[in-house]
Amino acid sequence: MRFAAIDVGSNAVRLLFCNVFQKPDGETVFKKASLIRVPIRLGEDAFSNQYITKDKEDKLVATMIAFKHLIAVHDVISYRACATSAMREALNSEQIVARILSESGIKLEIIDGKIEAEIIYSNHIAEKLSAKRPYLYIDVGGGSTELTLFNEGKIIDSISFNIGTLRILQNKISKNNWNELRDWIYRATEKFAEIGGIGSGGNINKLVNMAKKKEERQISFSKLKEIYAQLSVYTLEERITILGLNPDRADVIIPATEIFLFIMKHARIEKVMVPQIGLSDGIIHLLYEDFIKNSNSSALVAGFE
Repeated sequence: MRFAAIDVGSNAVRLLFCNVFQKPDGETVFKKASLIRVPIRLGEDAFSNQYITKDKEDKLVATMIAFKHLIAVHDVISYRACATSAMREALNSEQIVARILSESGIKLEIIDGKIEAEIIYSNHIAEKLSAKRPYLYIDVGGGSTELTLFNEGKIIDSISFNIGTLRILQNKISKNNWNELRDWIYRATEKFAEIGGIGSGGNINKLVNMAKKKEERQISFSKLKEIYAQLSVYTLEERITILGLNPDRADVIIPATEIFLFIMKHARIEKVMVPQIGLSDGIIHLLYEDFIKNSNSSALVAGFE
């Protein structure tokens, strides 16, 4: 079975295709088939003037039309499209949603930060980790950072902060924003002696690769500080030409590192695991769960008939 997820983020718009199947032992496997990423950067408009310009709107609509065609030829069971921080903040977002529906047939949901955190958590990563310690799930995006604290496989708390890489680049983060994040971390984690970290987002994945931890998929606080110091030496152009970073990654990777370091420091997290999952993967899990639920319901109804 194949499902698709669209994530309209502040930095990029993504389309994920994922194959889902069961092994002979009954384990359900989610295998990514392909991922298309388009760096439209809606947040550049939304965070500066709370309005998405016609140029970016046209690019988004064209992207969604292309995505609809790709979804059609991939024969997916179902798909879902969600928009996050930039579309939450733009005053003309409802108008854009209506245009997308009219021209592409895609119904785009603008989800709030708490729902975003819950969808990301629905990847069920907690089930694969030790139940003897708490974990803080950290998802850093262009417009917001979602945090979910869970212990013994259950959510303790989840929250979204308007602290993101594009907002930092635009100097839209105040000292109060950082203080609110710090205070929440202290309150949420104070009763736990040792906390594990789980990171998601394109930047932390790139940082793990730069740390040459691609196989281990984890990075320590000290290594992250080291990479941050190295990145800060280079200009934006040098990050592109010497380090080989894509232009839309080269500028946001430094503020992303700052956010991760801030959270890890105050939550006393020594290492962050990076399992390459995010909002799109969470959407796929929910689509599959809905499919199974509806299939079972249909089977029960058919049985009574």
